[in-house]
Amino acid sequence: MKTKSKELNVDFIGGMGSLTESEEKALIDFFKRKKSPSPKKVVRTTLIKKTKEHA
Repeated sequence: MKTKSKELNVDFIGGMGSLTESEEKALIDFFKRKKSPSPKKVVRTTLIKKTKEHA
């Protein structure tokens, strides 16, 4: 049986005042960092050769 969800009559979510300039800047910086691609990790592998001398 499927449950019914309640429809909320909401026009605005959050506080009643507008954001300050520092809050706006913090949000802009956050979304820029999130949107920019993260640097790719460099995977280094080492090849170990077993020789008759080490065996």
